[in-house]
Amino acid sequence: MLLSLAHWLQSLSSELGFLRVFQYLTFRAVMAALTALILGLAAGPYVIRRLAALKIGQPIREYAMQTHLSKGGTPTMGGVLILFSIALSTLLWFDLSNRFVWIVLIVTLGFGAIGWVDDWRKVVHKDPEGMRSREKYFWQSVIGLLAAFYLLFSVSEVSNQRVVELFFGWVASGFTVDLPQHAGLMVPFFKEVSYPLGVFGFVVLTYLVIVGSSNAVNLTDGLDGLAIMPVVMVGSALGIFAYVTGHAVFSKYLLLPHIPGAGELLIFCSAMAGAGLAFLWFNTHPAQVFMGDVGALALGGALGTIAVIVRQEIVLAIMGGIFVVEALSVMLQVSYFKYTKRRYGQGRRLLQMAPLHHHFEKKGWKETQVVVRFWIVTMLLCLVGLSTLKLR
Repeated sequence: MLLSLAHWLQSLSSELGFLRVFQYLTFRAVMAALTALILGLAAGPYVIRRLAALKIGQPIREYAMQTHLSKGGTPTMGGVLILFSIALSTLLWFDLSNRFVWIVLIVTLGFGAIGWVDDWRKVVHKDPEGMRSREKYFWQSVIGLLAAFYLLFSVSEVSNQRVVELFFGWVASGFTVDLPQHAGLMVPFFKEVSYPLGVFGFVVLTYLVIVGSSNAVNLTDGLDGLAIMPVVMVGSALGIFAYVTGHAVFSKYLLLPHIPGAGELLIFCSAMAGAGLAFLWFNTHPAQVFMGDVGALALGGALGTIAVIVRQEIVLAIMGGIFVVEALSVMLQVSYFKYTKRRYGQGRRLLQMAPLHHHFEKKGWKETQVVVRFWIVTMLLCLVGLSTLKLR
């Protein structure tokens, strides 16, 4: 049986009593955050030097902001530093038998692999567009749907064996299954209000949340430090929801669904916060490295998967409001341009430039003003999201 560092230390607690502290989830979460932070800070300079030596520099599109032209050549694909720190720290401190952490890790690394291919084509093949949208969405959909079908059965069971049994039972029964009440769409600010989704609804919602979150974070990652700090804040808040959801007493008191094993996701969320802060050290303006799609797609997918597990999809949309608005700004801009071009023969724009952060730059805001103000908005939205723990 594989043992993480935390469990190995716990096995020594009978001889060394002070090691019992490692049995506490909150302590392991703190250690995961510190481990990821130290790993990121220590490995950051080496990773940046290697990326620069390999000439993995950020290509700048022809239609980009003029103020961004100076960023051409800045090392990108720095998301590998984040993923390395998250993965290693999580593996050291979480319960290796926990299925929820494994599925989040797999989704994160899977989306990271898609982003890696996208970035590699941009920097090696000198193609500013990278992986084509249709190909990228296909692979995102494959991972998203596989995760959705796994989570469909795992939110109510405590072992992978039972998940597999339920899946084959579902197939044998003609694709009919009764989902538990907490598998519905939970509505914040109301006591025990959830809308039953059914199998099809659960899969579709999960797919949209995971893939949508991944792309929304990717669209937000356009300014130095803009995406990573909101990821840290939203991920940390989701970690609190995971801890409460996995705790039988707290979840009952706060009228949240109790999902055994979900609390272990606090380890992953803490590692993500530590790794994100370490990356921000090098990504703050003027950035020494960009995370690229390898980081943005992976982190967004992780947030979406965690939100589905703890049944807080709507709360994710609230706390990640910046990501939602950034994605909507692109969708509305493109749709309005196509509509007006078809109707009037010439495309018109709702915003001066999309995504939304570029619109504010066009309006005269400095890059650092946009970034810090978006951070402040995210902090306020996270507080609103956390208030749903009690305000019901």
